[in-house]
Amino acid sequence: MIGTSKPEYYFILVCIVGLHYLAPLALIYCASNIILHGIKAAAYRVPLIIEVIAVAESLFFLCVFLPYRAYLQREAVHPPLPTYEERKELFRLCNDNIPNPEAYLRKWFLGAELSEIRRENVKEFLLWAFFNRGGPPRDDDEELEEYVSEMEQLLGRPIEPGWGNAKCLRLTLDEVKMLHRSLVWYLCVGFVDFLTYMTLLYHGFHFHRTRLSRFFTLFPFRFQSLFTSYHSPAKHTMYWHRPHTSKTKLPVLFVHGIGIGYYPYTNFLSELNSTAGIESSNPDEQVGIIAIEIMPVSFRITHHALGREELCAEIDQIMLEHFGPEQKFVLASHSYGTVVTTHLLKNPSIAKRIGPIVLIDPVSILLHLPDVAYNFTRRLPVSANEHQLHYFASMDMGVSHTLSRHFFWNQNILWKDDLDGRRMTASLSGRDLIVDTTAVGRYLCDRPKSVLGGYTDEPDLVSIEDPSGSESSTLRLRGGEMDYENIDQEWKSRAWQGTGIDVIWHQDLDHAQVFDSRTSRLKLIAVIRAYCEER
Repeated sequence: MIGTSKPEYYFILVCIVGLHYLAPLALIYCASNIILHGIKAAAYRVPLIIEVIAVAESLFFLCVFLPYRAYLQREAVHPPLPTYEERKELFRLCNDNIPNPEAYLRKWFLGAELSEIRRENVKEFLLWAFFNRGGPPRDDDEELEEYVSEMEQLLGRPIEPGWGNAKCLRLTLDEVKMLHRSLVWYLCVGFVDFLTYMTLLYHGFHFHRTRLSRFFTLFPFRFQSLFTSYHSPAKHTMYWHRPHTSKTKLPVLFVHGIGIGYYPYTNFLSELNSTAGIESSNPDEQVGIIAIEIMPVSFRITHHALGREELCAEIDQIMLEHFGPEQKFVLASHSYGTVVTTHLLKNPSIAKRIGPIVLIDPVSILLHLPDVAYNFTRRLPVSANEHQLHYFASMDMGVSHTLSRHFFWNQNILWKDDLDGRRMTASLSGRDLIVDTTAVGRYLCDRPKSVLGGYTDEPDLVSIEDPSGSESSTLRLRGGEMDYENIDQEWKSRAWQGTGIDVIWHQDLDHAQVFDSRTSRLKLIAVIRAYCEER
């Protein structure tokens, strides 16, 4: 992710304008050429390369983008309706973890005034969020009334009856919003993919392709697939593998986030088996790595995102191929990959083999909060990093379709209880433009029995253990609730313990920037290497 400086702002705007308006200019050129010259338009009047690009971009826009965009507007196939008890429990968990109820409601309603968010508006939102459907209330109206009443208690005021002018964000029901990508852009993606291939090969990774009969189901085409002898046991899922030779350490499964594939992670993956930049020749130091590729969120034109069960089944096939049926492993994931982590943790046959977990810029924790959905899909970009996120990620055809038709928040959300006592480290960035990392950090670090040293004799004071070993500090409570202005500083600076839930806080980093700096990467690598020691 780029920064927010003026030079970066102008740079990203130039890139967006150059890539986005290439197709309209090509269409205008071809149309005017035909109108002015008729059948003689085929005889080129400018350098051949310009003619070729103009015709190719025009055909791609008319014959691929327009029909594909219409195709991707098909309705989502929602998962089965949870039971009444499951809905009640999910609603309770959500309500118990809303830092600012008014801001929560307004953001789900795209910034509408509270006076315009009325009872029927809230029911429309709840029908999508907890019942996986749109339309008016039916026999579920009584249950909806229960939820609205509990929301009124949370807000501390009644919600007016009837309809207001507010419109809520209903990700899997709303239009799939996307912007055209030029052929030149896909050529860039293909070139970066080839660089990634060569880099990971150099560092001892093997690329495992799917069947060659699926070669044309992915664009830009991966010609490196024609030269690898390694095959994926899964139908759709390709991956990178580095053999596990250590007999005393756990291997690692890694899942990337939305972006251009594994290019931003090459240094991170290659450094997992090195110390001070030098790779050990000791086989017992060589930790095996499987890096799963999620093509629908990697700026490609390909198959739609796999459902939860199908994706877990394919990842399980891959792990059985390399790790075997009993081998535990460290599970690490970044951003969208943390959603895959949620699915794996909720799959019984896989969960029993999952050891410690590392979540980097996690989007799955507190996913009921509107920040991830709003910031990624609805926020109008202003700064350079927001423009980069909006154009290159949010408006990509595959990414937009995945989030709008195959992203079901109630399946993807991760609660602390889902960790089932595993050791876990979350890497959070203070300037994250997608996730409310402060809310996530507070939630993860709010552990009264393990973190708080115990209540003092004074009812409005609480003693906090300093993990560095120094004297405990005392923080004042406000009406029985923690004074987060003080405790924020404590959990953000707390030393990594390696037991229970840990948070690594990067105050000055944005989403995904943790992989840009060797210093911040090494912090993550140290955690993963420590977790690999668990047998």
